[in-house]
Amino acid sequence: MRNVLSSVGVLMISAALLAGCGGTDEPSESASTVEQTSVPEPTVAEIEVVEAEEVAPLVVEMSAHVSLRSDRRLMVEGESNLPDETLVQIIVEREISSVRWRERTRIEDGVFAAGPFGPGSGLPDGGYIVRVEVSEGSVQPEAVQARIGHEGQHLAGELVSQSRHGLGQVATYSRRFLVGSEPRQTRDQVEVLESPGR
Repeated sequence: MRNVLSSVGVLMISAALLAGCGGTDEPSESASTVEQTSVPEPTVAEIEVVEAEEVAPLVVEMSAHVSLRSDRRLMVEGESNLPDETLVQIIVEREISSVRWRERTRIEDGVFAAGPFGPGSGLPDGGYIVRVEVSEGSVQPEAVQARIGHEGQHLAGELVSQSRHGLGQVATYSRRFLVGSEPRQTRDQVEVLESPGR
């Protein structure tokens, strides 16, 4: 029995020496397994960086068309390549007084619409600006965030800028137009709207 135990002991010591003095520089299988399990899990920030690399930039395209109803209130319709369900805010502002009317809506099948804008008595003659603002990524539905990014980081193009509130990137489209049959002198390329039936 003592001989068996000493033989087993010698075998274990020999095996340990052989493993420690092996001629290869590669770590043993058990050592690499230990190394792999000791690697820390990636952080949320690291995962987001990897995801950001995988999503192609979305160059935002947007246009809007304005029309004046018979009651001299304004309708806004437009197109965009942003994903369906993207939340946008449409703002109509009178230049002379900075009075604004606004409405939130969603992009569906590449189009959006809102209105009517203006007081019940109708819009007075003059210059107006219509703006379409894409809401911050953090308030968009999850499916939209997956495409544009939680902070709009996948948005690209001339319409994209930093949010005023420091919440990432947003996209804004704007155009100027005049209401009335006698537009004032202007050098701008501007659309003139007249009341229907005049």
